[in-house]
Amino acid sequence: MFRYVLKRIGTSLFTLWVIITITFILMHSIPGDPLTRDKKMPEAIRQNIEAQYHLNEPLWKQYGYYFQGLAHGELGPSLKYEGVTVNEIIGQGFPVSAQLGLAALVLMLLVGLPAGVISALRQNQWQDHTAMFMATLGVAVPNFVLATLLIYIFGVKLELLPTSRWVSWQSVIMPAVALAFYPTAYIARLTRSSMLEVIGQDYIRTARAKGLPQRTVLYKHALRNALVPIVTYLGPLIAGVLTGSFVIEKIFAIPGLGQQFVLSISNRDYTTILGVTIFYAAFLIFMNLVVDLLYGVIDPRIRLGK
Repeated sequence: MFRYVLKRIGTSLFTLWVIITITFILMHSIPGDPLTRDKKMPEAIRQNIEAQYHLNEPLWKQYGYYFQGLAHGELGPSLKYEGVTVNEIIGQGFPVSAQLGLAALVLMLLVGLPAGVISALRQNQWQDHTAMFMATLGVAVPNFVLATLLIYIFGVKLELLPTSRWVSWQSVIMPAVALAFYPTAYIARLTRSSMLEVIGQDYIRTARAKGLPQRTVLYKHALRNALVPIVTYLGPLIAGVLTGSFVIEKIFAIPGLGQQFVLSISNRDYTTILGVTIFYAAFLIFMNLVVDLLYGVIDPRIRLGK
């Protein structure tokens, strides 16, 4: 087990290095630079700024300078906002995105898992048809369409919820629902198919033949083994929703990490683009490692060391 964890950590660090390198090269391959948008900047000032941020250096030197800062945990200064570092941008945006992501995640699990279990236990009955109709609707409707509809109904017509900004707990409701809509539907469908496969296994029939209570059979034996594909899906999903949604944060004007990433791309802010990419990639790799370790907890038949 210990050797497996060390091996996975080593593989994760190598993967992160590859992501950083590819992002760095692609970012500097795009025509233009962060100073291109300021047409009126005198040439002398431009040269001074380029020298300050090493933009006039060869690409391999810029790569080396960046990794020197990265080794000390510094993601560099923002090339757009004077006196602001990328660490500060992430420190301000991530807590907001994490609050929204946690609210959406709770909603996904509270609705998606029970809906999938009920649908599997009531196969081909009205509960199953209703749950799968809603799940199909959730998969088919894009979140930006749902977000616009929620704003029109609850924000404009009924005036029950704020339509934008991050001012109170009411500001979380509509973006959390819009963000959770598709994953909730997918979790419900995944739970249903996984439960149907598990409850048809021989060990479930054996447990019922022994006279175990239905609740014990379903929740201790069936649901636990059915969670493996769901946990696999939840790993990258958690990394995605906690680090910010580009679309949802833009629609609701939420000052999260996703909106900062979009702005950094339009501003050609190299260091912010790279810093947010590194942060998301590290989070995603970490969640995949957690998922791999959870396999052995959920299903004892899985031996990670082997």
